[in-house]
Amino acid sequence: MIHRYPTIFELFTIPTPPTPFNATKSCSQLCVRLTPAASALTAQESNLKSALSNVLAAKLQKLLMLSSHHRLVLSKLAHLAPDLGLPPNFRSRLCNEHPDKFKTVDTSYGRALELISWNPELARPLSFAEVDSRELIVDRPLKFKRLKLQKGLNLKRRHQDFLIRFRELPDVCPYTTVASELRKESIEAEKRACSVVREILGMTVEKRTLVDHLTHFRKDFALPNKLRSMIIRHRELFYVSLKGQRDSVFLVEGFDDNGALLEKDQSLVIKDRLMDLVMEGKRIRRERRKSEMNNDDISNFIVESEEAYGDSGEFYDDGFENLFESEDPDWDSHFDSDHESDEQLGEGVTRDFWIADASSSLRGIDARSEIWPQPLASCKFSEHSRSCDTSVDDF
Repeated sequence: MIHRYPTIFELFTIPTPPTPFNATKSCSQLCVRLTPAASALTAQESNLKSALSNVLAAKLQKLLMLSSHHRLVLSKLAHLAPDLGLPPNFRSRLCNEHPDKFKTVDTSYGRALELISWNPELARPLSFAEVDSRELIVDRPLKFKRLKLQKGLNLKRRHQDFLIRFRELPDVCPYTTVASELRKESIEAEKRACSVVREILGMTVEKRTLVDHLTHFRKDFALPNKLRSMIIRHRELFYVSLKGQRDSVFLVEGFDDNGALLEKDQSLVIKDRLMDLVMEGKRIRRERRKSEMNNDDISNFIVESEEAYGDSGEFYDDGFENLFESEDPDWDSHFDSDHESDEQLGEGVTRDFWIADASSSLRGIDARSEIWPQPLASCKFSEHSRSCDTSVDDF
C-alpha cells in the first residue's frame, strides 16, 4: 500500500545501534513518513479543525434550536455528524468545549445534548433565491406565474399549480414557529417541515444527506410520517437520488445547472487536494510501468542481438553470408574479364543456368570482331528448362 501512493508516503532508513550478537555490522531500520506535500496538507487540515470549532458548535446549536424540546440524543446525532462535518470525537470534546451553548444530560433514551442559550442571530432561516430577470427573453411582467425547475424536469399542470400556491404562502420560520400550534397534514405544517429540511441540508458540508438520517429526527423536529413523499413532492426545493441502497436528498439551490456546488466548504477543498495527490501518485505509477515495459523490450532486443554475435563481438556465421556466390570458378572469371575471347565459349560447354552454343554462327567470323552485337543463331537453356530456337529475323 505504501508503494501504491508515492505522493502520500515515502520510505527512509535510520541507523540503529549494533546489538551484542551482531556488533560488527551496521544495521538500519526501514521507516515510513508522509511526503512534504501530504504533511503540509495534514497541518492545514488540523489548523482548519481548530478554527472551525466555533462553526461546528454553531451548527449543533442551530439543530437544538430547531428541535421541539431543544434536546437531541447523541446516538442520533452520530448518524448525521459526518454530513455536518463534525469530528468523530464530537461527543467527548466538542460537546464539552462550549458549556455556554449546550451541555450533555442523561435521559431515558441515553446521553443527550441540551440547549442552554438561545442565539437570535442563528435563528434566521435561509432566504429563497429570486428569479433573475436577465434569464427572461422579454423585459416585461410575466402573464403567467413562473416556477423555476431543474433542467429536463417536467411536471403535470396540476402539480405545478400546487407548487406555485405553496410558494405564495407566507414564510414560516422553523425556529420560532411551534409545530404543536399548526394543524397536522395542513399546508402550513408542510411549509414548516420543508423549511426544517432546508435548514438541515443547508448546514451539511455537501448540501445532501440520506433520507434515512432525516427519519431519525421525525419526532424531534415534528416532521410528517410520510417524510419521503413530502420531499419527492417538492421538486423545486429537493432532489432525491435513487442510486445506491438508500436514497439521498440534495438541496437544489446549493448546486448550479451542471451539478457543481456553488459554495464549497473548506474541508471539501482539502479533500479535493488530497484526491489530487492520490491521482498524481497513480499517474506516476502508470508512467513507471510504461518505462519498465519499454526497458524490458529494449533489454530483450539487446539479448537477442548478442545471441547473434559471438563472445568476441564478431558476427556469427549463420551460413547465409555467401548465399549468392557461385562455386564454379569459370562463372566468376567470366564476369571478371572484360576482353574474353570467343574461343573460351566452346561448343557444348554447359553452365549452371544456361548454355551458349554459338559454334555454328561463329565459324565465319573474325576473332577480332565483336561477338555480342552480332545476331545469335540459337540458344538453349539448361536441362532443367526448355530449349528454344531463335532466328535472326526475331532480332
